[in-house]
Amino acid sequence: MLNVLLTVIHRDLLVAFRRRAELMNPVLFYAIVVTLFPLGVSPDVSFLSKLAPGVVWVTALLAALISVERIFKQDFEDGSIEQLFLSPYPVSLLIFGKVVAHWIITGVPMLGIVPIMAMLLHIPGQVLPVLWISVLIGTPILSLVGAIGAALTVGLGGGGMLIGLLVLPLYIPVLIFASSAVSAAMDGQAVSGQLAMLGAGLILALILAPLAISASLKVSMD
Repeated sequence: MLNVLLTVIHRDLLVAFRRRAELMNPVLFYAIVVTLFPLGVSPDVSFLSKLAPGVVWVTALLAALISVERIFKQDFEDGSIEQLFLSPYPVSLLIFGKVVAHWIITGVPMLGIVPIMAMLLHIPGQVLPVLWISVLIGTPILSLVGAIGAALTVGLGGGGMLIGLLVLPLYIPVLIFASSAVSAAMDGQAVSGQLAMLGAGLILALILAPLAISASLKVSMD
């Protein structure tokens, strides 16, 4: 099963790297918005520090929405999705591999530029580990939940707006707990509660999302 999962991830990464222009869009969006925010609002250090947790996470949420529509789009158009259901392996496992590949493409680069974003928004250095952990736990949830919306709308033309309407309410808890963890760390308060809720959300998403995605894709193909 592990070899099958790694094969799916490797295949999706190869396909993504053949389309490098689209590959960089979410990360560039994330970097550009966070970079321009101080210029467009105020360069004041105290002001930026207060808004930084929300800015980082709202931008990450929107960057995830930009890329999530493409998780199944090409496979649906060329018939690869049907092959997943004809495979002797569990469909949920194959779908989980595709979501992992999506997270590697979008979430891992975000993890890499978090220190730069923290510096631009004047987030204290001692808060950086909490910010990094929140991004590490939260971005996989965004990919898993977003994939449910992508699966439901994969057969519709221009489903990007509909995906946003479907998954934004489910993204809100991630936004609340992740940004509040960073804010609490900046105020010198405990962050274990917020990070624990994020971890519980990730576990729940890992268990339920592949099953929900499988059912949604089956509905979309009928």
